[in-house]
Order: sequence, then C-alpha cells, then structure tokens
Amino acid sequence: MALQRRRQHYYHRLRTLVPVISAISGALLILFAILSFLAPSPNESDQFNLRRDHTAFNTVVEDPIANGDSVFRIPSKGGKLDRDIWSSRNAKFFYGCSNASGKFAKAEAVTRPTRYLAIATSGGLNQQRTGITDAVVAARILNATLVVPKLDPKSFWKDASNFSEIFDVHWFISFLSKDVKIIKQLPKRGGKSWTPYTMRVPRKCSERCYQNRVLPVLLKRHNAVQLNKFDYRLANKLDTDLQKLRCRVNYHALKFTDPILELGKTLVRRMRMRSKHYIALHLRFEPDMLAFSGCDYGGGEKERNELGAIRKRWKTLHKINPDKQRRQGKCPLTPEEVGLMLRALGYGSDVHIYVASGEVYGREETLRPLKALFPNFYSKDSIATKEELKPFSSFSSRMAALDFIVCDESDVFVTNNNGNMARILAGRRRYFGHKPTIRPNAKKLYRLFLSRSNMTWEAFASRVRTLQRGFMGEPKEVRPGRGEFHENPSACICEDSEAKEKAKAGSGHRKHGKMDDSSRNDVMVGDDQNENDDDDEPEWPDLDDDEDQIGLQEKGLYNITGSDYDAAISDEPELELMLSD
Repeated sequence: MALQRRRQHYYHRLRTLVPVISAISGALLILFAILSFLAPSPNESDQFNLRRDHTAFNTVVEDPIANGDSVFRIPSKGGKLDRDIWSSRNAKFFYGCSNASGKFAKAEAVTRPTRYLAIATSGGLNQQRTGITDAVVAARILNATLVVPKLDPKSFWKDASNFSEIFDVHWFISFLSKDVKIIKQLPKRGGKSWTPYTMRVPRKCSERCYQNRVLPVLLKRHNAVQLNKFDYRLANKLDTDLQKLRCRVNYHALKFTDPILELGKTLVRRMRMRSKHYIALHLRFEPDMLAFSGCDYGGGEKERNELGAIRKRWKTLHKINPDKQRRQGKCPLTPEEVGLMLRALGYGSDVHIYVASGEVYGREETLRPLKALFPNFYSKDSIATKEELKPFSSFSSRMAALDFIVCDESDVFVTNNNGNMARILAGRRRYFGHKPTIRPNAKKLYRLFLSRSNMTWEAFASRVRTLQRGFMGEPKEVRPGRGEFHENPSACICEDSEAKEKAKAGSGHRKHGKMDDSSRNDVMVGDDQNENDDDDEPEWPDLDDDEDQIGLQEKGLYNITGSDYDAAISDEPELELMLSD
C-alpha cells in the first residue's frame, strides 16, 4: 500500500509540472521567433562588416581584436622572410635594351624635306609624356620632321608651362637626331607664319592607320599637319624597332630641365640621409578620385553627401553599386589598408615613406592610421622649404615632376591606382633594373580586408603575400606584348640567359625536398594556389584578344595592365584629365 501511495504522489507531481514545462517551452519558442525576425539578413551582416572595416581611419596599431580564439595584433616589425624586400628576385638577369637594329635607317635617309608633323598633347605631365613619346614614333612612320610638341595649357591641371620649361629641349632634339629630325617651330613660308592643318586620329592608331589617314592629308594640305588631343593615339603593338624608338624617347631623350632635376635630386638625397631605403607611395586618395570610384569608404552619410555632390559634376556617370565596385577591385585602398598591406609584405614601422599625392580626402584623420603604422612619413612639402618650392608651386606639372623623380629613385614604389604616373613609372622601373613596383591586387584583397578581424595577424600576412604574387614588379609578371606598352615595355627588356643558366648551375639542385634560394617563396599556399605554382617563369596561355586576357585575370592567373578607367571616361574630357596622373 505504501508503494502504491508513493506512485500516486509522483504521478500527481508530474501532472502539475507538465503545464509549467509546456508554458516555458512556448515562451522560449516565441522569443526565438522574435529574435529571428529582428536579426539582420546574411547580406546585411556582410555589409555591416564591410562598413565597420572601412570606418578604420582611427584604428590603433597593435590593439588586439579578439574573436573567439584568434587575435589580430599588428606587429611593429615586418617579420623575417626568405626574400629581400628591397629588390626584385632575378632582376639581375634582365636589362633595358633599346638600341636600334642595323636595318633601322638613319633619319636623314628617310625624312622628306617638306613634310612636317606637329602635335598638341592633353592632360597632366604623365599623359603628356605618353603623347610626346608616341609623337616621335608617328613622325618616323610618316617620314616627317617633328615640331617640338605643344603642351596643354587648358587642362584640368591648369599649367601653362611649355615643353622647354619642363623638358631639356636641346637634349631631346640632339639625342633623337639619328632617329627623327626635330625642329622647335615650323619654318615660315613667304615670310609668313605657317599654320598647319589640324585633325585627330583614333586612339591606338596603327602604323597602317597613320599611313592611310594622316599621310594623304599631309600630302594634300601643304605638307604640315597638327594632330590635336594627342594621347594614346598610337597602337600598343608595333614593329620591334619602332617599339625600341619609343623606349629611347621615354627613358633617355625626355630629361627634365636642370632646375627640376636639381631640386628632385635634393629631395632624394634628403630621403637617403634619413634612411638607407625608402618607399614612395602614390596614394591617389583625392576627393575627385573617390567620387568617381563610387565606392564606400566608411564615412557614412557625410561621406556620401560630399562625394555625391562632386560626382554630380559629371552627368554621364551612372549610379554605381559600392559593394560591387569593391568586389571588382575598382576601389582604391584606404590609407590604412595600404599600410596593412605593406606591413604584411615585410615592411616594419622603421621604414621611411615618401607620399606623392594631392589633397587627401579627410586629410589628417584619414592619414592617421597609415602614419601610426609608418611614423616616418614625408612629402615634398615636409622635406623642402617654401623658398625651394616657390619657383615650382604655381605649376602643377613641375610639382608633379618633382614627385616623379623621388618616386622613380625610390627603392620600392607603391601605386594605389593605374593612372598614367603609375604606368609610366612601372615601365621605367622595369627598364632600369626591375626595382620593386607594388600594385595592390585590390580585387582579391577585398575579401581579406573584410574578414581580417576573424583571423590572426600571421594568417592575414601570409594571405596578403600569396595574393600579391604577380603584382610586385618582378620580371615576367606580365606576358610580353600584353597591357599598355608604356607600363610593360617588353620589346625593350632583354634577358641574360647565359648568366641565368650559370647561376642555376652554381646554386645546385634541390635536395631532400628543399628549395634553392632562387626558387624560394615566402608565401603560404592558399586556396587558389597550388604547391607547384612557384616557377620563376610562368608559361602564360597564348591569347589573341583582350577578352580572353580579361577572363584569365578574373580567375587571378596573371596581372593585367590595362587602365581601370578606360571604359568610363571616354565621354568626360575633364574626368579623363583628372584621372590621368
């Protein structure tokens, strides 16, 4: 009986607890449903993380960001790598070679005595430089005498300097005398000034294009023609001797005037006095550039209003999806992201940086995280006196020439865009010894920056080094003949194969699975890279058109060197000029 009463007691207690448990379970289910409804969608969460990562102008260096078991702590030193961060691997086996071949006739043998070509350039200093270089080749194609090119005084840059105020005109004429006859101005006819017939040619006009379009006009219009808005008006692919002539013009004949050279060399010397090595950074984080990009840099409503107001100046620009722009690699990195990339590539806080840039959007607030990472931070305004800069400060092209010299002489050049200065310097640095030239692989780095708080610094840095392969200025990064010739002057770069073979033979073969120094790679193998992807000379597929090339670049197989902006700026002259340098 006692057992039966005990069972009934437990049974009654259970019947009492069931409704209570049911009520609690129901309340929890209702609460879960409410939280699910209020929680952001995965896409909204990603966008929030993107905004959070880009609202990073005030990040404190070496401040740990804990997330589970991982801590993202930025070290002050670059770490130990298996490569020299101040030189390009295998650069010693490549050299610039632009001498004419024996079959390239002297100018006096091919120049027609009454045939003259004049050109009017457009854009800023470096866009004008491409026009001047190509004008010499165009004159050679037409067997014409070239008149010293006119520079554009009405461009976005508002610089009235003429050719002889920026470049050494006597050196230009004399150095090229065996290739093309050049005169300072058209001769008079019957005692009167001679006004040439003006016309334009299509962009990337080939040798045949000049012979079919310009030569007949030259012959009919009294033998003098002026080609206006002359920039990128010559084909990328030409006969080898004409390509080498391009290099002789760009890398040897175009020399800045003595006042520009003297102050430029002074700035370089002052950087060298501070440190044995230095990095030059072309930041391109000006308001106009950011407005054009249509990207989101984490400044919220204030930023959108400010950049949106600038963007309205160009009526043909359509509305852009900021997240899509960033996924496609079309957004310049923020100054902080540039700093993180450089630290991951091995550059410590003791490295000295020279910044070539116009007015930075957000100014000191924007630059603060980059300066925290690299406190040795300079510009021409900080290492030159106002008195030294005074003769140049009213002329944008002359000021740009000073930056050009300091960037060209730097141990490492970093470009945050693909404008004309970036291209010209990349090609020049390849020609003169393949000095490291870093271009951020923005398309691939995008996701890494987005998720950096979820990983350790070591994992982040290793991934950056993986993604930057092919974007560091190494020999043969870009397949010969691909990209803009001014950036990749492959016809003018020769390889010392014999020295390379001797070096390989001297280093010995791999033993016990270890790599010799010439093949060693400091990057960690990632998802899009296999262990055999560290050959010195990659075999690129043979492509016949740009669409195939773009397709491969989308897959990350190699570095395409075309302009990031070509498709967007054709109908906006002012925008084209603003983006040019």
